[in-house]
Amino acid sequence: MRISVLGAGAWGTALAVAAAARHDEVMLWARDPAQAAAMRADACNRRYLPEVQLPASLAVADDYARALAHAGDDGLLVIATPMAGLREQLTRLPAAANVVWLCKGFETSTGALGHEIARALRPQAHAGVLSGPSFALEVARGQPTALVAASADETLTALAVQAFHGEHLRVYTSTDAIGVEVGGAVKNVMAIATGIADGLSLGLNARAALITRGLAEMTRLGLALGARAETFMGLSGLGDLVLTATGDLSRNRKVGLLLAAGEPLPQILARLGHVAEGVHTAPVVQARARSLGVEMPITDVVVEVLEGRLAPAQALRQLMAREARPET
Repeated sequence: MRISVLGAGAWGTALAVAAAARHDEVMLWARDPAQAAAMRADACNRRYLPEVQLPASLAVADDYARALAHAGDDGLLVIATPMAGLREQLTRLPAAANVVWLCKGFETSTGALGHEIARALRPQAHAGVLSGPSFALEVARGQPTALVAASADETLTALAVQAFHGEHLRVYTSTDAIGVEVGGAVKNVMAIATGIADGLSLGLNARAALITRGLAEMTRLGLALGARAETFMGLSGLGDLVLTATGDLSRNRKVGLLLAAGEPLPQILARLGHVAEGVHTAPVVQARARSLGVEMPITDVVVEVLEGRLAPAQALRQLMAREARPET
C-alpha cells in the first residue's frame, strides 16, 4: 500500500514509522527542506522524535507534489499537522483524495471540527479522522496501541485499517466522526485541568473527579453537535481522556502542572517546543458550547486560568463551590 504522511512532527513521524513496518512504500513529507535533509542523513527526527531510528524503507521528502503523487489514486494521504494547518492541507489535496487527519481540536478562527472543514473544502474526498489514546513515542517504539478511524465513508475506514492495523497497532472503525473529533479535542482541555489539580497536590480523589466530570462535559457537547453517546465510552473519549490527563508524556497535562507551579503561559509554551492543542482549543470549545447552550464549567475555569483572569488554586475552589445537583 502506498502511504504519504504530510507533516514530520512527532506524531506524523511515529505513524510513518509504524506504517513502514507493514508497507514498503511509505513517504514522510517535511515542510522544511533542511529538516528533511537532516532526517535522511541521520535516519532520525532529532527535533521531534530523537529517541527513534527511522527505518531504511521510509522515504523522507520535502517536495509536496512528489508526496501527493506517491500516494496516487488508490493510496492513503495522512495529514499530520496541528489543527491550524488542516485547512491549508485539505485545500492542496486532489478533490477525490483518500485522506485521514491526525490533528485534534477545533479550528481557532471558525470553531469548526475537521470533518466540517473537509465537507466544505473537499466534499468528494474519501475523508475521515484517525484518533485515540496514543503517545507518539510509544507508537514509534512499537508498543501496543489502539486507535479508531472514523468516517461515514466505509471505503476510507477500510483503507485506514489496511494501512495501520497490525501486530502492535490495532485500528477500530466508527461512523461517528463527530464524537471521535469532539473527544479528541475536549480531552486536551480536561488534561490541562487535571494537570493543574495534580500540580496543586490536590490528590487522587480530585483527579478522578475531574476526569469523570470532564467526560460528562465532553459528552454533553458531543450530543449537542450530533454525536452518539457510546462514542465517548470508547477510545477517542474515555480512553484518550485518561491517557492525556494522567500520562507523563502529555503536553497538555504538563501545561497544567507548570501553571500550578506559577509559570507564565508564554514561558511554558516556549519550553515545550511542541504544540499543546488544549491551549488553543479551550476558548473555542467554550464559545461553541455557549452557542449551543451547553454548560461546561471545567472548560470555563481552564479558559480563565489560561487568559490570566483566575489563579489555578482559585479555579479549583470555584469548581468545588458549585451548587449540588443530580449527577446526570
